[in-house]
Amino acid sequence: MEDSRIKEFSEKLSKIKMLPTSDINSETVGSVDLNMLVDQLILDIGSFDGFHFVTLEEVTKAMEEMNNAKIPMPVEVIKSSSFKPIAAEYHEKFEIENRDVEHANGNVTDFVDYFRDRLHKIRRILETHVSTDGAPIENLSLLKDMVGRDVYITGIVSSKITTKKGNIMVILEDETDSVRVIFSNSPSEIGKKLYKEASNIIDDEVIAIKGKIINQFVIAKQIIWPDVIITERKNIEEDLGIAFISDVHVGSKLFLEQNFENMVKWLNGGAQDERSRNLAGKIKYLVVAGDVVDGIGVYPNQDRDLSVPDMYMQYQMFFDLIEDIPDYIHVFVLPGNHDSVRRAEPQPAFPSSILKDYKRDNIHFVSNPSYIKLNGIQVLAYHGTSLDSIISSIPGMSYDKPEYPMLELLKRRHLSPIYGGNVIVPSKVDKLVIDKVPDIMVMGHVHKNAISKYKGVTIINSGTWQARTSFQVKYGQMPTPARMPVFEMKNYKVTTVNFSGDSNVY
Repeated sequence: MEDSRIKEFSEKLSKIKMLPTSDINSETVGSVDLNMLVDQLILDIGSFDGFHFVTLEEVTKAMEEMNNAKIPMPVEVIKSSSFKPIAAEYHEKFEIENRDVEHANGNVTDFVDYFRDRLHKIRRILETHVSTDGAPIENLSLLKDMVGRDVYITGIVSSKITTKKGNIMVILEDETDSVRVIFSNSPSEIGKKLYKEASNIIDDEVIAIKGKIINQFVIAKQIIWPDVIITERKNIEEDLGIAFISDVHVGSKLFLEQNFENMVKWLNGGAQDERSRNLAGKIKYLVVAGDVVDGIGVYPNQDRDLSVPDMYMQYQMFFDLIEDIPDYIHVFVLPGNHDSVRRAEPQPAFPSSILKDYKRDNIHFVSNPSYIKLNGIQVLAYHGTSLDSIISSIPGMSYDKPEYPMLELLKRRHLSPIYGGNVIVPSKVDKLVIDKVPDIMVMGHVHKNAISKYKGVTIINSGTWQARTSFQVKYGQMPTPARMPVFEMKNYKVTTVNFSGDSNVY
């Protein structure tokens, strides 16, 4: 029996590339919950290369921490009397455009209407900034009478395959018909470039093709994505800031409570140096991009990973944690896939069953996604669940560089183009089309902080407040926890404040 328990412990560790040293025996682990012990070891040890040999000292420390564990509670924030935030001198100016679907039956008609609306919206976007040779052909059914002619067509990608000859064939369709588009595996430089671009085409996106009709095919010459136009920087007079966080995961054993509390203290002027206090004093808005709690039953055996196995208590703890955010900072909270709202997107704002009697004038609960205009700066906030399907479908994408799949969504003017990649509400209107070009697009979900710019749009992934999970260890993912990007409106500068250590660094 004793040997089998050590064997079980070893097997659990081996799954995450760890092994116990020989001095660890059944007496060491006793009757402790081995799953909880492994989780605590992951939290304590963090990242490592290759295999890690768990020492007796590490196991003993982990078990002591488990025995001393308690439900996280917020601590009192003592506001600095010398802190004079400039943001407190300005009145808030914001507009919220929720993107929730008001009603959907989920029948076949809704599916048809949903894709028709997507096609029409993105077709109009393409027509506004794409130069065409002659008028675009709006009905694919007309192509059968145009053999030998150069054409410009728009449609939804229904499938993509590689043929026996090594060419890429895409089926493009609209409400009238479908057509097979061929991207030749040509040795020429132009052909190679087009073929590489075609490898990035994904199911269900709307694209335009320039090509020539030969027999029953369109031989492609150019792919045109709807893309965003180059946006000019806005002239904002107020020297104010917008902070971004996401994936807090309150209720998880790996929630970094102390780091989160340090962030709240920092917002209250708790930084030691003047530069940090000045930046904190500029923050007028805070956007929380989903997964504020870890939830219940989100994935199999989640209960083993929870310090608080009660959904309502998790939300109450989150509300307690944000209670000490200064009241001049307006906070916008949207749900994510771990939150207790409808899983299908667009997701509505938190319902009254979650909020209960919680209400503060500076806390706003919005849909996922939402457009939030802050002092003239247009923020598109989306939790980012669709990043999983984009990363798995487009060559070269990875969880280490979330700014690139986010850029691909901007390029396609849609927040979740691959239908079925994550659950979507079939409705008469596609609320996930990026019909307005934002100044900032922010997401979370992948637990990796990233900052980039694309055609004037600032791309931000706000990271996480959860330590590295066993799932991330298994797949080699390295999160960047306890970091908060801050966008300064006046100069469009983004500074990432790191709360992962004892001091705040940029």
